[in-house]
Amino acid sequence: MSRSRTQQEAPAGYRLGVCFYPEQWPRDRWAPYAAQMRALGLTYVRIGDFTWSEIEPNAGEFHWDWLDEAIDILAAEDLRVVLATPSAAPPPWLTAAYPEILPVDKEGRRQRGGSRRHCDLASADYRREAARIAGEFAKRYGIHPAVSGWQIDNELGDHDTGRSYSPAALVRFRTWLEQRYPSVDALNDAWGAHFWGQRYTDWSEIDLPNLTTGGANPSHLLDFYRCSSDLVAEFLTEHAAIIRAHSPNRWVTHNFMRFCDQFDHYPAAMPLDFVTWDSYPTGGVEYADVSLAEKARWARTGEPDLVSVNHDLYRGMKPGTHPWVMEQQAGQINWAPSNPAPADGAVDLWSTQTWAHGGACTSFFRWRAATIGQELTHYGLLRHDETLDRGALEIATFALDGEELVRAPRTVVLLHDYESLWIYDEQPQCAGATYWKQFMLFYGALRGLGIDVDIRHPDDDLTGYRLIVAPALQLICQRRASSLASFAKSANMVFGPRTGFRDLAGKVHPDGQPGPLEPLLGCRLLNFDAMPPLVSSSAGGHPVEIWAENYRSTAGIDVVAYDDGPFADSAAVVRHGNCLTIGAWSAPLIAELLALELRSIGIEPMPLPDGLRRVDAGTRTIWLNFNETLRRTPTGLTVEPVSWRFESRRKD
Repeated sequence: MSRSRTQQEAPAGYRLGVCFYPEQWPRDRWAPYAAQMRALGLTYVRIGDFTWSEIEPNAGEFHWDWLDEAIDILAAEDLRVVLATPSAAPPPWLTAAYPEILPVDKEGRRQRGGSRRHCDLASADYRREAARIAGEFAKRYGIHPAVSGWQIDNELGDHDTGRSYSPAALVRFRTWLEQRYPSVDALNDAWGAHFWGQRYTDWSEIDLPNLTTGGANPSHLLDFYRCSSDLVAEFLTEHAAIIRAHSPNRWVTHNFMRFCDQFDHYPAAMPLDFVTWDSYPTGGVEYADVSLAEKARWARTGEPDLVSVNHDLYRGMKPGTHPWVMEQQAGQINWAPSNPAPADGAVDLWSTQTWAHGGACTSFFRWRAATIGQELTHYGLLRHDETLDRGALEIATFALDGEELVRAPRTVVLLHDYESLWIYDEQPQCAGATYWKQFMLFYGALRGLGIDVDIRHPDDDLTGYRLIVAPALQLICQRRASSLASFAKSANMVFGPRTGFRDLAGKVHPDGQPGPLEPLLGCRLLNFDAMPPLVSSSAGGHPVEIWAENYRSTAGIDVVAYDDGPFADSAAVVRHGNCLTIGAWSAPLIAELLALELRSIGIEPMPLPDGLRRVDAGTRTIWLNFNETLRRTPTGLTVEPVSWRFESRRKD
């Protein structure tokens, strides 16, 4: 294994990469592939994930020669290696020796091997063995000059594995609760355990919140989700430390997934140098909570806001850094209900969208379409027969390789909170309501008005933002309320339905919604209306569906819009000082109100045609057209179908 080259500084500007699985291809193809990768303009190559059984086919028996050779071949073409630790796929010998490594699902079934992510983070045996193999990788390749950085594991939480319901998870949960609460009585109080006779007298009586005859106690669920989430953050922290001990001056990351709700990503991101995520726009549309007509419309390009919201979310987890897309769809995928071929130009457009939202690299999945295993129909840059697929042809002429990274400051921020997401979706009250669907009402409205946004946690420092929007912030305590009130002194604030409905234990505040935010919002909830399909209402002259709230004043509010439904002539949208509370699920009403807020702080909105989006890229504006037809910008610029175009913002 050659170590003659010295590590170089990371290349400046935006770069492209690819995910490569040398173990799946004959060795005589590796060198031609590496040369072809370089010829296509790729800089980074991710390898190593899922290789545990190849590296260690039996306990303590290591076969490094093939991986040594693969890394050296990539290095010979000046390709930079991103090495992934292989703990997402424990080998068969390991799960045979320690069957409790296999997770237990919500239905109480012990899962089997034969796929991936068949591992329980609560298992001490798994944690020990996963740390051991990560250490072996780090010790062998930690100072290899071709290794630029590390990916810990792969897609934690995928296949709903972020929470295990195993005996080990139960032991962990009880220990976690004992550390969180000073006594069982304190837990009973926090959980409201006198409801339905759930009062506990000993920690050993507490079970996992699954397989209940009726709905589980929401506070019980919330704490279990927190406990499970902490396991993910602990795992990443442990493995980051192992890698850094043996691999100085290399970065460490993990590839999160779109709209993943299995754990709180904010603490999980803390031990990482920057965040990466995996983007599959056509699959995202298939699983999106949108109409069949919308799914058909965006089937080949992806819905623009469903992609960009993940870019903005992950950028906000590590402010000041540039996230990556570690896996970017490069062609047809295999795992959605339907898997249409992307439109011509889509791969180029998605890569540009990553750069526009502050990304530093797009790494395509995968190099060559697999001829074995579960992903036989998942295409890559090469087809099965090794010919260049359309995605490869698009990146071969990609115009932004090496482009300076985008660092444009934003003045508008949306607040996002996983704990509010968990409790919202556990008790939505209305079949059509979800946290993300409500969040997207506000995010989509702002993007449709031509506004760039950041996404941050509600407990972050929000200094400098002029408009703070909290679409679905359900959990509020006094500390959080006081923090938000301090930022309201210098910014306009907009709050969505169900704001402050619960305390941090998951209980409704004794004085009702919005709890300790009431002095800031100047109102309290009177009633809500959770509407079934085909039932609607109206507010402020706009149609309302799914959810509507009305309020009473407690501090001299101004009524901005009245409810025209079952709570006729009551307040549906209210203002108190520079804080606006919107209680109605109505996309046009929300867009209208946000436009007024923007104008009040001196920002003129720019309503855009559907599927056309703009991003401030410093001295230039970039226009992204996700439509399969031509679009014109409000400034008169023509943007071809499924393409992008720059517009200079420099003054002559």
